[in-house]
Amino acid sequence: MRRLDERVGKTSRLSQISCVFAKACFFILVVAGLSGCSSMVYAPKAAVRTGTVHSSTIKQMEALNMDRAAPILIRIYKEEGTLEIWKQDRSGKFALLNSYPICKFSGNLGPKLMQGDRQAPEGFYDITPFQMNPNSSEYLAFNTGFPNAFDRSLGRTGSFLMVHGGCRSVGCYAMTDYAMDEIYGLVDEAFKGGQEKVQLQAFPFRMTAQNLAGHAGDPNLPFWEMLKAGSDAFLATERPPRVAVCDRRYVFNPAVQGDFDPNSPCPIGVDSTHIAGALLPSRQISASASGTRPNTRTMAYRTADPIAQKIQESLRGIY
Repeated sequence: MRRLDERVGKTSRLSQISCVFAKACFFILVVAGLSGCSSMVYAPKAAVRTGTVHSSTIKQMEALNMDRAAPILIRIYKEEGTLEIWKQDRSGKFALLNSYPICKFSGNLGPKLMQGDRQAPEGFYDITPFQMNPNSSEYLAFNTGFPNAFDRSLGRTGSFLMVHGGCRSVGCYAMTDYAMDEIYGLVDEAFKGGQEKVQLQAFPFRMTAQNLAGHAGDPNLPFWEMLKAGSDAFLATERPPRVAVCDRRYVFNPAVQGDFDPNSPCPIGVDSTHIAGALLPSRQISASASGTRPNTRTMAYRTADPIAQKIQESLRGIY
């Protein structure tokens, strides 16, 4: 009888351990699903893929006077469903090399705010070789770098937000395996050519005054105006803008050098560099959307400007 009781007790304990293990596995899967895309699983595989740059793209580089290993820049537009690769030519300026349709991104227009909201990020990010994942479960992938200093200053959370292959997304940009093969290859070749980090600019749509006017009632408008300033800085100079964060906002091509505290006031004169058409204030956008002729005065995004202060206050209240 004692032996029977011991066997029953041992079986009961094993059953409890199995139940606890199963629950733990289920919990890990749930957290993984909320954190980001399935490409977060860095499972080792026999063959390491590096991506392949197509011969037609290599010919395009030659036609555009670009070295194959020259630096690149990535631009993403959610509404248009497009990812662009820009590449530096031999004059030092960047030109559009190729465009790829985004197969799927999750969420709506607007930034990612918190882990589990299934939003794909918007903003200015840096990709380093450490963020490349040739063993992704979604064929090939690289991490966008979310959250960056700006996101963290506003308390935004999330992890493993990727650009990857396939056509499914939980807060990521899915490009299909075929397109990702070349995108990954172009990033990889730029790193091997000496580029230390690749700038990724993720936008809700093409940052034109007309598009902003079309979204005049959106609560994300102050944030998008700030992104437009960075987009304009790139298009005006044809070079990636230097990006800093202070006073919980982006600063592009800051006139003041040094390391800025994302949560502290910006140094005096940080916004002294003007970019023509860099920012159309909310008041002007609303007027444009209603058919009223806006004030066409060029305006920089400055903390000293009362309109810019109002934008910044709105941004803090929303984000």
